Amino acid sequence: MTFVYLLVFGFAATAVLGLITSWIDRKVTARVQYRVGPPFLQPIIDIVKLLGKETVIPAGASKRTFLIAPVIGISGVIAVATLLWVNQFFSEGFMGDWIVAIYLLAIPSLSIILGGFASRNPLASLGASREMKLVIAYELPFILAALVPVINAHSIRLSVIIDSQAGGVFAGNISGILALTVAILCVQAKLALVPFDIPEAETEITGGALIEYSGPGLAIFKLMKNMLFFVLPFFLIILFFGGLRLNGINILWTVLEYVGIVAIITVIRNTNPRVRIDQAVRFFWGPITLIAVVAVVLALKGL
Repeated sequence: MTFVYLLVFGFAATAVLGLITSWIDRKVTARVQYRVGPPFLQPIIDIVKLLGKETVIPAGASKRTFLIAPVIGISGVIAVATLLWVNQFFSEGFMGDWIVAIYLLAIPSLSIILGGFASRNPLASLGASREMKLVIAYELPFILAALVPVINAHSIRLSVIIDSQAGGVFAGNISGILALTVAILCVQAKLALVPFDIPEAETEITGGALIEYSGPGLAIFKLMKNMLFFVLPFFLIILFFGGLRLNGINILWTVLEYVGIVAIITVIRNTNPRVRIDQAVRFFWGPITLIAVVAVVLALKGL
């Protein structure tokens, strides 16, 4: 019964906060472009409207895989969100839950790849191919960056990583600053936001891997991305800022930390052009991986 409660809480809280984060991002983007932007409830309205539309399955598509792909993706987000909430408020994680979180965060991208190829649409297959290359590019530096807090805390348990920062956050160390910078850029790619929106590129492949999705299937994918927009910054706050601290003045610092990460992602999105997939791969395998390796070495030296 406790597990079901945590699962429901993990989904509901993450969905609401993810939709709010999405609205903030869209509102700020609109203001940057001298537009008014959407009303507060617009992200919810978008999801509800899609839920009421028909699901069209393209001819020749692998029907079961096409339909189950979005369910797999959102299940991964719900699972990792529940894991993070449990460690944040109940300290009831398990040994190696850091590894599980890393694996679960890869599931949404894999579900997009699965759905794109299952649709048998040439543009969707191209988008899925780009998504696959992007995953291969950013996963290594992302794991290296997430490894820095593990080294500093001497544990692969998330609750221990949170408790280890009671006397000082890892983002205050040189290794932590470098790792956090790398992690934010990898999060940008995980969310497929400019300049790493190559798999979806509306002006090139009109939505990419999701071009054939409509109705509830597309709604689930959009909700998954909105939830991921909250989960990824939440994960970084746990790793580098000691989690959400909701007591006294720490509430303000927690809000500023979260808003700061979202603001950086939004600024990067609105100030950079889209890059090619080969440029993205060289970027992540080159300077970003090098910086991540330097951060790991500094962490091993206690810096």
